[in-house]
Amino acid sequence: MDSHMLHTLEYDRIIRQLTDEASSETGKKRAEEIRPSFREDEVRQMLQSTAEAMDFLRLKGDLSLQGVRDIRSALRRARLGSVLSSSELLHVAGTAEAEKTVRAALSGIDEEDVSLPILLEMTGRLAETRQLAQSISSAINEDGRVMDDASPELGRIRRNMIQLQGSIRSTLNEILRSSKYQKMLQEPIVTQRNDRYVIPVKQEYRGAFSGIVHDQSASGQTLFIEPQSVVNQNNRLRELEMAEEREVERILGELTVQVSELGEELEHNLEILTELDLLLAKARLGRRLKGVTPRVNTDGVIFFRKARHPLIPEEEAVPIDVELGREYRAIVITGPNTGGKTVSLKTVGLLTLMAQSGLPIPVEEESSVAVFSGVFADIGDEQSIEQNLSTFSAHMTNIIRILDQIDERSLVLFDELGAGTDPTEGAALAIAILEQVLNKGCRIVATTHYNELKLFAHAREGVINASVEFDVETLSPTYRLLIGVPGRSNAFEIAERLGLSREIIGIARSQLSSEENRLEDMIGALTADYRKAEEEREEAEALRREAEDLHRELKRQLETWENEKERLRESARREAKTIVTRARREAEEVLEQLREWARERPGELKEHQLIEAKKRLKEAEPETSLRVCSREESGPTRKIEVGDEVLIKSLGQKGQVIDELGEDEFQVQAGFMKMKVRAGDLEWKSSPRPEQTDRGSTSYRRSSNSVRHELDLRGKMVDEALPEIDKYLDDALLAGFDQVSLIHGKGTGALRTGVQKYLDRHPRVKKYRPGGQGEGGLGVTVVELK
Repeated sequence: MDSHMLHTLEYDRIIRQLTDEASSETGKKRAEEIRPSFREDEVRQMLQSTAEAMDFLRLKGDLSLQGVRDIRSALRRARLGSVLSSSELLHVAGTAEAEKTVRAALSGIDEEDVSLPILLEMTGRLAETRQLAQSISSAINEDGRVMDDASPELGRIRRNMIQLQGSIRSTLNEILRSSKYQKMLQEPIVTQRNDRYVIPVKQEYRGAFSGIVHDQSASGQTLFIEPQSVVNQNNRLRELEMAEEREVERILGELTVQVSELGEELEHNLEILTELDLLLAKARLGRRLKGVTPRVNTDGVIFFRKARHPLIPEEEAVPIDVELGREYRAIVITGPNTGGKTVSLKTVGLLTLMAQSGLPIPVEEESSVAVFSGVFADIGDEQSIEQNLSTFSAHMTNIIRILDQIDERSLVLFDELGAGTDPTEGAALAIAILEQVLNKGCRIVATTHYNELKLFAHAREGVINASVEFDVETLSPTYRLLIGVPGRSNAFEIAERLGLSREIIGIARSQLSSEENRLEDMIGALTADYRKAEEEREEAEALRREAEDLHRELKRQLETWENEKERLRESARREAKTIVTRARREAEEVLEQLREWARERPGELKEHQLIEAKKRLKEAEPETSLRVCSREESGPTRKIEVGDEVLIKSLGQKGQVIDELGEDEFQVQAGFMKMKVRAGDLEWKSSPRPEQTDRGSTSYRRSSNSVRHELDLRGKMVDEALPEIDKYLDDALLAGFDQVSLIHGKGTGALRTGVQKYLDRHPRVKKYRPGGQGEGGLGVTVVELK
């Protein structure tokens, strides 16, 4: 697409916002260069990548790649044998360190929570360069100065320099304090000239003060003299300074060699990190716009649900519903000026371009887009004084250029088609242009004021009328797009509301033909019917949502009742078992007493009578086991699979199947415990809900566990935070997390101290540490669980 079309639809403004969201130098450059793709497979891949980046931000918060720099020039110089400066090496270190940061961020993602195959594949292709970053960081500080401990020799040289500087200053301070020299000094200070320590001496005492003159003041009244007593010391200091320079150069040279050896890996990583930063910038833009990644269809259909123009603030934008390419291939929008026709037109075009660039768009989840070979727009007042073109001529020149470029996979947008000339001729020309574009198979959205185009859209197959709603009572547009209803001019109603006499309005109406009056009346009736149908639809939708909420509440109550019933039955069974056991024991004692009595009085009581009495006691024992329905009573047995929620009947405890060990044995997670359980001891309770997808379309919606990898405690007091931490750590352990982050902020440090004291005595905390680079620093405590 040419830049004129992109500028017309304000695509460049979206790209500027995207650039602002990128965190790295190279990511910003890549964002500036992004353009829509017209290949369906590439658009799908870009949208899926963006969807994964949005999932990553939702789970991890963010990932800054600010340290990544464009180091390609430095790498070329290193390969040619040049010694890189300390600042260049720091840029290399920042890029090399990003590899570790990215791996650490993505390694904490639980694949059971969300699947990120593209991001994980990108991370897997990163070469390991963290050792180089460590080497550079241990030698050069953040200010670009080579540190004393970069080498033993450099440390020795600098210690000698410090000692010698102290000795020089001590000697000079003695001169400053001496009564002999005080009157000769302009000021009692020690300063430097030409890297030599000097003192300021008055011009008239030059002959009385021995030493070397290095400089003089602008007035000539002050000479900066190096006293003879420190000349040798200054010479020695200069030798140490040169030795320091040579050692620093040697250290930088060694680090440059390491950079040269990893040059290819660093360039490879830079490309991946730049692409990753671009994906994160898209995700941040989507989060700010409250956008989604739409599905991509192969039918050439645009379906936008609750679409908003991304450059209009959310609180001011009026969402519109647009469907184009299924039942009809063209929409003709009519309505008053400033009613929102052009905004609706631009919304369709701009959102299409954004989606084909892999950007999230502000629509509802069920929206979908087609991939067009081009988006062509003729919008706005194109009058050019310099080219001596009228508005009509400028529009025609642009339309002619569009007609030469479009094909059957194009999206064409016309604003005020046929305007700027005689209305009769303009309407006829507009109809002819629409026919030509329709015959080429394009998708079209056009705005107009002409009644002839309303009739054309009503009669022509594949074309539908639409309008922007206008409230005559308030004399203001509502900006709602009404599909299927042509717009009214509302001129007479507005004039009457403003106070024009009914007599004049009546005369004006009489000038219209009967067909025009009937058309206006028909449009008014359609608008009223549409508004009524819309109100009824909204009412039905509200009732449907209410019914769904009621159904969910009843289902929840039923589950609660079933659980309570099961608990009561189990309690009753245990109580009955206790009673029976006690009765049996007492019966045994009675029988034993009877036997003993029988042995003492043989012949009076027979053994078979004792056995019969015991049998009768056992038969009198109440049934304590719960009745299990047969297959015929309960229906077919549900096959237990990995992921199902089950009841371990022997324990009376629920758990989740995490592995199948054999045909008749499973591994079950119940709370903190993992155990092997026979299939006969398990009762199926529920299965995870499968994700629904639409056939013939691609959906990138994500599901997530309710337990996050981080807990935000900022703004809380210590007493408020500790109970939340306790519950959160329990939930994290149950979710199987090995590591979590507690965000407490920096502030005064009181919350951090309270949190860490609590972690010191928590039995399930293995260890903890402050957050590292990219993890939040001292504002975050990273906790490892056991």
